[in-house]
Amino acid sequence: MEVEIVASLTGLAGLAIGLATGLAVRVSERAQQATTPVAPVGGLPPGVASVLSVLRSSAVVVDGEDRVLRASSAARAFGMVSGDRLVLDELLAMARLVRRDGEIRETEIQVGPGRGRGRADGRWFAVRVAPLGSHGLVLVLAEDLTELRRTEAIRRDFVANVSHELKTPVGALSLLAETVEGAADDPEAVRRFAGRMQHESVRLTNLVQDLMTLSRIQGDEPLPELHPVGLDEVTVEALDRCQIKASAKDIELTTGGEDGLKVRGDEELLITALRNLIDNAVAYSPEHTRVVVATRRCDDRHVEINVTDQGIGIPDAEVERIFERFYRVDPARSRQTGGTGLGLAIVKHVTTKHGGEVTVWSKEGSGSTFTIRLPLLGAAVAGPPTASGAAVPEAPIRPEGGATIARPAPHNP
Repeated sequence: MEVEIVASLTGLAGLAIGLATGLAVRVSERAQQATTPVAPVGGLPPGVASVLSVLRSSAVVVDGEDRVLRASSAARAFGMVSGDRLVLDELLAMARLVRRDGEIRETEIQVGPGRGRGRADGRWFAVRVAPLGSHGLVLVLAEDLTELRRTEAIRRDFVANVSHELKTPVGALSLLAETVEGAADDPEAVRRFAGRMQHESVRLTNLVQDLMTLSRIQGDEPLPELHPVGLDEVTVEALDRCQIKASAKDIELTTGGEDGLKVRGDEELLITALRNLIDNAVAYSPEHTRVVVATRRCDDRHVEINVTDQGIGIPDAEVERIFERFYRVDPARSRQTGGTGLGLAIVKHVTTKHGGEVTVWSKEGSGSTFTIRLPLLGAAVAGPPTASGAAVPEAPIRPEGGATIARPAPHNP
């Protein structure tokens, strides 16, 4: 009897211990679940959205199933995200690798512009992909490098072009100096070669001067100390500086239009810009023709200066590029006339600095009309204006037809 009682008590004790153990295990599991962070469902961890909103980079957050939980407007605009998916295979592959091993990865990618355009027209990004928390979220940050790459390319091309342009007159001077030394006993040859040396030295001086002017005006800094400038005085001085070249080809320089118009600006820079246009007109015009410089008020806020020639004109395919530095429609002719290839680039930047724009009308074989449009004195100068689509004004000798291009003249580094 006693044995049965002891066995019963032992069984009850074992049952109680089992129940207590099971209860302890359940309590432990619940406590562990309470201390383990809950993975976000359909959203971001607290505070992450606020941090992403202040980042300058394009930001994308991808969950464990490659769905986009959050994407900045820039990321969508640049074509990285469509709907709730990353559309770039490179980014998607990087996100999966980062999710798998937790290592941060960096690379550079190019995003194409879309259908119908070459990949060279796309944008470059520095991409950094990193894990975000412990639930398979991945953060993709993309920094736009397009402008930096464009600036580097422009600087590289500029240095190459300057080196090439300087090499030609310097090499010519060196060769001519050796020739003069060898022809010391021939006075006529010495005089002839000395004249060539003088021509090359003038060309070198002009190139250095144009480089200095371009360096001064191509940055984003505003021009210091702008003053009221009379366009009558600018026109007279520019024509005077071009008179010798024009007389050598029997080209008549004439003026017309409205007198007494004024703008606010740098007088010397405006004279330089107008002189470059007149020089070009003379250089690319045949003998016994004329070049007309006319000013007129085109509305209550703007004035235009037109330079019209009867020259060879500009082919339609070349019009888009004539304001580029060192670009020449006819390189042989330009070098023969002493051109540096920087004249129209200087015109573009001077006009931009004065809040204006430069346009060109041209017809091959019939001549060209270059137009500088500037704010009148008293009108606000709010930086380079957008292309207004205004028609090129009627010029005294401009025929009908031809190609016209409006150049809002954006800043170049």
